[in-house]
Amino acid sequence: MNEDTTYPVSLRSVLPVETLDLIFECLSRDELLGALRTNSLFHRVGARVLYRSLVDLQPVQAVYLARTIAHNDLYASYVRIIEFDWGRCTVTANFLRLLNRALRQLRFILKLSLEFSTTDSTSHAASVLNGCTFSLKSFSTSIRCGSTLVRFLETQNNITDLCLRGINAIDAAPLSPAALPHLSHFRTVLSWPTLTANFICNRPVESVSMSVYPHEMCSALNVLLLSSKPIRRLTIMSFDTAEPVSLLREIAFRLPGLEALHLVVLPTHLYTHDMLLGMGSSLSPFKCLKYLTFIAPGSGASVDDEGMVAVTWHEACPTLKTIILPRGMVWALTNGKWLCWDDDPSVPPYQDVTNELCS
Repeated sequence: MNEDTTYPVSLRSVLPVETLDLIFECLSRDELLGALRTNSLFHRVGARVLYRSLVDLQPVQAVYLARTIAHNDLYASYVRIIEFDWGRCTVTANFLRLLNRALRQLRFILKLSLEFSTTDSTSHAASVLNGCTFSLKSFSTSIRCGSTLVRFLETQNNITDLCLRGINAIDAAPLSPAALPHLSHFRTVLSWPTLTANFICNRPVESVSMSVYPHEMCSALNVLLLSSKPIRRLTIMSFDTAEPVSLLREIAFRLPGLEALHLVVLPTHLYTHDMLLGMGSSLSPFKCLKYLTFIAPGSGASVDDEGMVAVTWHEACPTLKTIILPRGMVWALTNGKWLCWDDDPSVPPYQDVTNELCS
């Protein structure tokens, strides 16, 4: 039934409500707020668009929003995506109780992000999830993975994308084997192999982001073999002081079917042009690798130097299509040539170095 028929004749729109919805989606947040004040029809349609996706909120806005949702069933029913970020604030116990009331109102939300400061991201902050009945598809949080958070996750059978940004202990609370049966993307920032194994084991995870700590390389990579599906995309932030050649070799040994690999290497010693060239041989075992990122402290290699690295790596791994090297520029294989994109407006957008390097 057309929702427009629920309004008096004087307030009915010539356009169907579905068309108004599409028009309102093109408005900015400030423009939507103005439309809400026009009449009751515009208020209802505009509110549905305004509350559907709530992102990029300032902390104060987020507080007012939590209070509104906690006391308004109608607005709460419109919400599908919400991101709360209090990473630079300290929240009170009273506010956490208010936030819990707001979250319990969100029955139809599909994507939720909860970010707290390091001080507030203890496992106690997970109490804001108590009593929630929604069924998420995507969840991201800085809350530490304690028993309360784990018990909540065990109620979320539809989550496919999970990101745990908190600083988690080695002995994180165990997760029930039957939990998260559809998990396909798992990301952590500062977690140990035991936690990663807890969430990957016997689940159809194909995309993983994780950290590798000193002396933990092999145990961290072994965890990736526990998924019920082959890992296709892998992002690693490495704190290990071992040479990246050995890291690449160990990854290739375990995951030769990788399609995308992104490495961020944090040790302080610099990586020279010769070292990058020498890493090419470790890429040979990859059979499907298309996208490769290697970000590390560098020695200021030139565009030509990085172009030579791209060509050398492609010779070792012919399936490569896109490479990002320490300068941060994107190298793409286009019509058989490696082209470079530079964000610097003073530099021509593309630079073809293939012929020069191969001559």
